[in-house]
Amino acid sequence: MRTFLSALALTALSPFAFADSGKVAVGSGLGGVLGNIVGQQVGGSTGAAIGAGLGGAAGGVITASDRNKTEAALGGGLGAAGGSVLGGQLGGSTGSTIGAGLGGAAGGALANEYAGGSDGKRSGHPGKKHKHKHKHRRH
Repeated sequence: MRTFLSALALTALSPFAFADSGKVAVGSGLGGVLGNIVGQQVGGSTGAAIGAGLGGAAGGVITASDRNKTEAALGGGLGAAGGSVLGGQLGGSTGSTIGAGLGGAAGGALANEYAGGSDGKRSGHPGKKHKHKHKHRRH
């Protein structure tokens, strides 16, 4: 329980770069933590990484806007799984849980912001400007 509370506190206190992505960061981080804890009980370190990835992805999907669900799921899942593996190498099961929470939060928030946050405009792609086509009237 102590591991869960410390991971929960770090996930909740992690800095969010963008206000719109805060909800996705919390969802992906908490999903990563819960998935990591359940996965550790079921399948050790491999189960923890798989559980963190699935939990981070689910948390991202639940909390993202309709336009950004795919990006938030990918970011939250990959961030949580990567954080779980890296944290496990550095700090055992506690490090794995904390890494899953922080990785899920960061991955979910960054992916959601890349997808455009709540406005749906991709910040990484300038896109083409649409020229207004008009018909010429015959006189």
